[in-house]
Amino acid sequence: MLPIRIYYEDTDCGGVVYYANYLRYFERGRTEFLRDRGISLTDCHDDKGIVFVVAKAEIEYLSPGRHNDLLLLDTQLTDISGVKITFSHTIRREGSEKELVRGIVTLASVNKEGRPVRIPEDIKARLKMIHS
Repeated sequence: MLPIRIYYEDTDCGGVVYYANYLRYFERGRTEFLRDRGISLTDCHDDKGIVFVVAKAEIEYLSPGRHNDLLLLDTQLTDISGVKITFSHTIRREGSEKELVRGIVTLASVNKEGRPVRIPEDIKARLKMIHS
């Protein structure tokens, strides 16, 4: 679980988390998920010549997060294939089991020219070992 404190800058004029910020929170969750498994996005780019780009994002807003809330983000790997990785994300308020937001984000592995490339086997192996 990744804790996210909601600051005034994260909210709209009504003190509710601005809807697009959840995509930023999901990005943090995926980055930390990979980092926890020894996968550095910088190394992927510099050493392997690949980057992961968002190919698809679906978000369901169930209840609002508000200024000063402490939200907990859970990120899980749900699928990995030749060039794609799919993650599920759920956000809830600390101390509650009620989901505020949930989403699914699919990343595609591309080279420096932006063309799809297979995810390196060492990365897939790390993710599959944790995922299974």
